[in-house]
Amino acid sequence: MKEKTPDLLSFEEAYSRLEQILESMNSGKLSLEQSLKLYEEADLLISSCNSKLQEAEQKIEILVKNRNGDLSLDENGKPLTEVFSGSQPSSTYKE
Repeated sequence: MKEKTPDLLSFEEAYSRLEQILESMNSGKLSLEQSLKLYEEADLLISSCNSKLQEAEQKIEILVKNRNGDLSLDENGKPLTEVFSGSQPSSTYKE
């Protein structure tokens, strides 16, 4: 059975494989060739994980809070949300 390429692995599978690689490399029992091969695999896995995290961040919505730290609610009593931008939300409240 052929192994999945890093981009076909789920985030959890890729992260688990990274942990295995780190454990193997820290064991001190690998040859230089084995270490280089694992390093290259780890590099691909890290890129894949970063890509998946960026995609997830783009989908995350954050809850809007007012200046007192309470949730801002819409007219139906549901929490207001805004798209996660990767940085602290700017204050857009008018009083």
